[in-house]
Amino acid sequence: MDYPDIDIAPLIDHALLNPTTTPEQVEKGCQQADRYGFAAVCIYPIYVKQAAELLHGRKPKVCTVIGFPTGLTTSATKLYEAQEAVENGATEIDFVINLGYLKAGKTEELYREIAEICEETNQTVKAILETNLLTDTEKRLAAEISMDAGVQFIKTSTGWHGGATVADVKLLKKITQGQIGIKASGGIRTIEQAFDLVIAGATRLGTSRGIDLLRQLENREEEN
Repeated sequence: MDYPDIDIAPLIDHALLNPTTTPEQVEKGCQQADRYGFAAVCIYPIYVKQAAELLHGRKPKVCTVIGFPTGLTTSATKLYEAQEAVENGATEIDFVINLGYLKAGKTEELYREIAEICEETNQTVKAILETNLLTDTEKRLAAEISMDAGVQFIKTSTGWHGGATVADVKLLKKITQGQIGIKASGGIRTIEQAFDLVIAGATRLGTSRGIDLLRQLENREEEN
């Protein structure tokens, strides 16, 4: 299949979310993000201060994960975690919404938790829906609540329960109508997958394989 001319690198959030991630790997990841022109590095909160220092004055943003990977810490804990991350230099917050609230129909509580993080951090917030655990009706409800609460992105997945699908990205695009961004995350292993997700509507790609994707693209171009 012929794909349009898409510059993938600026769409990639370079994920460094292995539980065994070391400070040395974070340093290398930040250098890679800067070298390849990725949108951001996505790291655990403990490494935000280090990444912020390494990327000071550089193009990639410092993104961290909150309530990760389950979303079932208390709202107060999530808020503190997000505020501390911002104080340490994070400019993008990827946080897992409370799926228990969603499943139980506690929409007001869900809205309040998301809105509070958006208002108190005043940074780019991406709500992680974990789409593989939701029905299409629940995906729509979660996305609409997140949008009303003020997020800048809807993110498909943590990657812990399956990854992004073209179908889910298309659904989120239909729901959001271009009003906010869509981050496809989890299981993106090939450049073809990346292109398909972007064509479907993704405006960011969360992956630990960003460099490999660029190498695949380079090889494709050489073959053509």
